[in-house]
Amino acid sequence: MRLSATLRTAALAAFALAAADATAYAGSGTISIKIVEAGLFIGGSAGSGTLTYGDKSYALSIGGISAGLVAGAAEVTFSGTANNLSSVDDIAGIYAAAGAGVAADRGKGVIALTNPKGVLLELSGKQRGLMLNVDLSGMAISLK
Repeated sequence: MRLSATLRTAALAAFALAAADATAYAGSGTISIKIVEAGLFIGGSAGSGTLTYGDKSYALSIGGISAGLVAGAAEVTFSGTANNLSSVDDIAGIYAAAGAGVAADRGKGVIALTNPKGVLLELSGKQRGLMLNVDLSGMAISLK
């Protein structure tokens, strides 16, 4: 009996180390995107981008719909990092603000967004045009 308890403890320790090791290998990449958003009460956005992960670049497709106080048109370009990637497929998904409120402002114009797979985008950029609501929450990213 004593031996089986020791084996169980060793198996649990090995499992915990393997799980921690898998988390340690979650990688990051660089991302650049360009989005055009336009609307009046109901808005839409579309764009494209590039994820560089490892030594490869992947084309991205970006889209979304917004409602509420939406008026105007703007072109927005962002660049930054994509963190917590276990594989390139993790980038795909619908992104929401990382934290409470609209796209979380991390200071110096850095916006943080997350997807259900745990990927964290930290983006900064600039806007051309006038848009009363440039909210990136609900932005969908897919691999082309």
